Amino acid sequence: MAHVPSPSYSITIRVEIDNKVGMFARLATALSYAGGDLGSIDIVRVEKGKIIRDITVNARDEKHEKTIVASIKSIEGVKVLRVMDRTFFAHEGGKIEIHNKVPVRDSNDLYMVYTPGVARVCMDIHENKEHLFRYTIKGNSVAVVTDGTAVLGLGNIGPEAAMPVMEGKAMIFKEFAGIDAFPIALKTKDPDEIVNTVKNISIPFGGINLEDISAPRCFEIEDRLRRELDIPVIHDDQHGTAVVVLAALINVSRLLKKNIRKFRIAIVGAGAAGSATAKILRAYGIKDITVCDKHGAIYTGRKQDMDIFKKSLARITNPRKIKGSISYAMEGADVFIGLSAPNIITVDDIKKMSKSPIVFALANPEPEIAPEDAFPIARILATGRSDYPNQINNMLGFPGIFRGLLDVRARGVNEDIKFAAAEAIAQIIKDDELHEDYIIPSGFDRKVVSSVAHAVAETARKTGLARH
Repeated sequence: MAHVPSPSYSITIRVEIDNKVGMFARLATALSYAGGDLGSIDIVRVEKGKIIRDITVNARDEKHEKTIVASIKSIEGVKVLRVMDRTFFAHEGGKIEIHNKVPVRDSNDLYMVYTPGVARVCMDIHENKEHLFRYTIKGNSVAVVTDGTAVLGLGNIGPEAAMPVMEGKAMIFKEFAGIDAFPIALKTKDPDEIVNTVKNISIPFGGINLEDISAPRCFEIEDRLRRELDIPVIHDDQHGTAVVVLAALINVSRLLKKNIRKFRIAIVGAGAAGSATAKILRAYGIKDITVCDKHGAIYTGRKQDMDIFKKSLARITNPRKIKGSISYAMEGADVFIGLSAPNIITVDDIKKMSKSPIVFALANPEPEIAPEDAFPIARILATGRSDYPNQINNMLGFPGIFRGLLDVRARGVNEDIKFAAAEAIAQIIKDDELHEDYIIPSGFDRKVVSSVAHAVAETARKTGLARH
């Protein structure tokens, strides 16, 4: 699939240019010829007969970056002094830090925030542990926990390599919901050790966001932690994705004026996201859902590659007992939801779907079918990418969900809360705004977090999960 230049591959090239008429035009022409997307141009300094400039260019990938630099080096009178990868530069020294909320300007301040004054607050919490939410960071903090076994589309790259993603997640929590989130990467894959570690460090946190933990271990880890902790535990790869997919389908049903519960859905991917999406859609009332893995449709009685989690999934899905390939499962389906791997369905598969097919090709960064191939056939297309319309992005869900849960000091999370979050996301878009290319709001729409948080908090109160 062809890529377009992206800020993910943005470089700043410092060049020394002969100070002659037409030199910069030659440079710009070379960049254009190489396929780079020219951004900002800054003069660093002017020397005798030379101009030093910083030129920012977006590329398609690392190979394309090198091609762009080589094209500049080939220009007579232009010398490349330095190339800086802006993505790596943004991560230099880490992307988050801690700030004090209360200043320590003199000894009087110190006496209150530390000894001896802090002892009074300690004893107050000792006598009433619920005051931990009021007098410490617990009331506004989330742990982002990973073991690095299922990071983005990169797979099992380990906890060290997962850290930049966890920091990015913490940034989104803070930027969009004002939540203090802390990245915690664990050097173990053992479910018992992960559960015990999270339990033992849970005191400072009002919620636990599990992240990038591979299936099927993630199901057991989340289930055990939910039973053993009195704060919300959410594996976002499962439930964040599921909530946003449900929100998008609610809006599809509004746009097409169809009953969402009558949709026939084929889901490809039986891992964390695929399983959770099937379960939330089934709980919402959609009955005709078929889930496929690499071996085809999952059904009760299938022998090949069936663990306890797939057997459980089989019991609540595939009411027509479809057996066979992904292609066969898609025949007559209204909706295809891909949460799996690149390039596993074809144009012919979509043509076999019902009239006005709805295609959610959400594998990231490479979807199940190239969007350019699906666009002419699908009535509605969604992807996990930001460079196409209708991005299904967990960022629409988790900041507002945790904001609402923390605001009421929730003891946990339930299905009603996820439904409330999905409906709040969907209703951001008014009826007269809905369009085939606009079924889901942008993650940068600041109304999303507040609307989701309010809906989640109200539902937590109504369903008895709220302390406050």
